Amino acid sequence: MTKRIASCSCGQLSVTTSEDPIRVSICHCLDCQRRSGSVFAVQARFRRDGLELSGTSTRYVRISDEGNRAHFEFCPHCGTTVYYVTEGNEDLVAIPVGAFADPRFPAPVASNYEERMHGWVSMPADIEHHY
Repeated sequence: MTKRIASCSCGQLSVTTSEDPIRVSICHCLDCQRRSGSVFAVQARFRRDGLELSGTSTRYVRISDEGNRAHFEFCPHCGTTVYYVTEGNEDLVAIPVGAFADPRFPAPVASNYEERMHGWVSMPADIEHHY
């Protein structure tokens, strides 16, 4: 287990964990592309009770293709999404891996919504592939 800190760009909103992520995954859905400003998003899921939240956040609720609600918490000053929770799975918190700014962060084990993956992107062969 390694202590890690995820934070927004200005440092006002942060999440500290001393536990390893339960799962690290890539998402190619169009909503994650828009949220991340990239062609895919990478997030790590952690147990909520293993996290320490600090700072003030603003919430945006998004409804997924399947009708699930996700509560995105972002910094009201710089706009960076630092974590989110999916209704029905409130005991898990997803944190965008980029918020950790750690090149040694564990690699993803799954790639989701690959039917929306940009044609020039390729995923590692040894991870789970979900279309």
